Amino acid sequence: MQGLTRRLIALSLCQFGWASIPYRQTELVKFQVADVTADSLHNVHIQFLDSKFEGELHVVYGDCGISRSSERHHEIGSIFVKREAHPERFVWSTPSNAPHKNCLHAFSESALVGRSAPIHVAAPLARRESIADVADTEGPWFDGIAYMQSKEPGKAVVAQAKEASVAIVGGGMSGLMTSLLLESVGMHNWHIMESSGRVGGRIRTKYLNNTRPDQYQYQEMGPMRFPVSITYADTNETLQIQDHRMVFQLGQVLNEMNGNKSDLAVNFIPFYQNTPNVPASSGGDRLSNGLIPTAAEVKANSSLVYKAASSNTTAATDAANQYQKYTFMQDIDKMREIASNIFRAHKSAVENGYFHWSETGYLRYALGYNANITDYVSGTGNDPIWGDLYDNVYFAATEWRTIDKGLESLPRAFWPHVANKTTLNRKVEGLSYNESSGRIAVNWREDPMQPVPETQEYDYAVVAVPFSKVRLWDLPRYSSLLSRAISTMNYDQSCKMSLLFETRFWEHQENPIFGGCGSVDLPGIGSVCYPSFNINGTGPGVVLASYISGTPARSTAALSDEDHVALVLRSMTQIHGLIAAEQYTGIYDRQCWEVDEHQAGAWADPLVGQQELYLPAYYQTELKTIFMGEHTSYTHAWIFSALDSAVRGTTQLLLDLGLVDEAKSIVNTWMGRWIKV
Repeated sequence: MQGLTRRLIALSLCQFGWASIPYRQTELVKFQVADVTADSLHNVHIQFLDSKFEGELHVVYGDCGISRSSERHHEIGSIFVKREAHPERFVWSTPSNAPHKNCLHAFSESALVGRSAPIHVAAPLARRESIADVADTEGPWFDGIAYMQSKEPGKAVVAQAKEASVAIVGGGMSGLMTSLLLESVGMHNWHIMESSGRVGGRIRTKYLNNTRPDQYQYQEMGPMRFPVSITYADTNETLQIQDHRMVFQLGQVLNEMNGNKSDLAVNFIPFYQNTPNVPASSGGDRLSNGLIPTAAEVKANSSLVYKAASSNTTAATDAANQYQKYTFMQDIDKMREIASNIFRAHKSAVENGYFHWSETGYLRYALGYNANITDYVSGTGNDPIWGDLYDNVYFAATEWRTIDKGLESLPRAFWPHVANKTTLNRKVEGLSYNESSGRIAVNWREDPMQPVPETQEYDYAVVAVPFSKVRLWDLPRYSSLLSRAISTMNYDQSCKMSLLFETRFWEHQENPIFGGCGSVDLPGIGSVCYPSFNINGTGPGVVLASYISGTPARSTAALSDEDHVALVLRSMTQIHGLIAAEQYTGIYDRQCWEVDEHQAGAWADPLVGQQELYLPAYYQTELKTIFMGEHTSYTHAWIFSALDSAVRGTTQLLLDLGLVDEAKSIVNTWMGRWIKV
């Protein structure tokens, strides 16, 4: 990480230099400040010429000829300076009406002890775009000026901030990303605590039969692919899906950090989401050979699919059309908005009421369709429409990528950089705030039966653990809103089952399958996904033979391993014939996320009312605690969501510490495709 750190720091320091002008009183302080824009945040770096100085220090901005602090235009900050702890910088929340060329002044008591050269303060950007312009939340990191102004006036002073100790609780992708971001700006005093014996969180690439990654006998039991772009065949227009590009950027950074070592490489390869010969839902109907039809066969002959008629076909069709009209599901401009800027799309979703309604609620209570028609069209879910919007865009993608040798390559690439600062198998059970020290303690038990927990204090705790686990902890007295978010955030469930076969027989049948996922209506199965890697390879192969989510996943999670494998293998014979049973090796992997002791859920799935209510709570640092993870992001269930939350949470931490330059560096580096700072 050292190379990345040097680049980012050099980028910040090249913007400013030390500046002062002579004056009659004793000069004890010099100022250093970057180019300044009104209505923005900046760091004012200070240098003490007398290492023994002690006393009040009052920093103001005003006409370069003032002799008293009361003549200032506005105050920047004040602090009692101790001889052994000189501050490094102040946070300057530059108001919109800051004069164009005035000076910074330092006063100690009534004595002027420092003055800068005239500072060029640029006018506010007329069309300045920031996250605050495109996001709807009240969260502070989206509006750093408002966040810092909400703090005690004149107390945003930085002293040895980069030495602050940070507990990163949770070694999933948001926790790992936080470690990279902190290192990149020169903060090295962090430590990861992970409850399991590995890092990576819900990335779960399983290499069956104890094989190596390069033997390609694996499947993804957690996330498995990334949408890249949507190409419309009729117009030849391509929409790039911007948010997931953060994952590709991370892969590039990790490869550079690891010197492009082949065993640590993160190499993106095509993922085939839709291919013609994957199995398809048929409503229970079968082909003449007894097998279920393929997607291509259903597309060519819709009569192969049986669906029970609704009680009122006209009403059902009208309800579906009304919902599409309300959500602009087929509107390319709406698709473009989500694909190009997820933050602006989120704001638009709030403005259009997409968080106030589920599809079911909108049809039933806004449009007045009866319960039977509503259930026929949309089921009885209570998820806000927003989730449908971004998932529909993602799954409309015509280009996808995955990672060669498994998504496990991401945490594997991180490991050399976090190994010495990570404690595995530490099951944190709570946090406690020390009123006297103003620090936060992390608590755990080496032996779950020991009466008194182990504890260690930190300046800050960054909690990158799902609320489905945090709600079991002993916690400080957080605000009511944050406490309710932790205790009630809804999580969805999913079960996956992978089977190892002697050969990749599915690539050699009459209708060969080369990657792709097919949704089937066989009981307890959901989707079947065929490997997009090692196409036409020899030797054994692994099929994700069942991927089911929601309420049905609870039913499959209750099965014994033996019964679950048998159910899934029977479905494979209904798709491929008896060859599936003949080729099965008896080796499988099963992952039901609801009963995973480290997760207790597959992904956050906020109910109507939860997301827009709880989001602002995550963007307030309470009792030296910052919460991150995909459950605190705009989108859920995708790796981008975890990375985005880490950028937000780390930026929030840096602003808390007064490290504005570093916060800007991170936002520019990782969020620059959406905003200007």
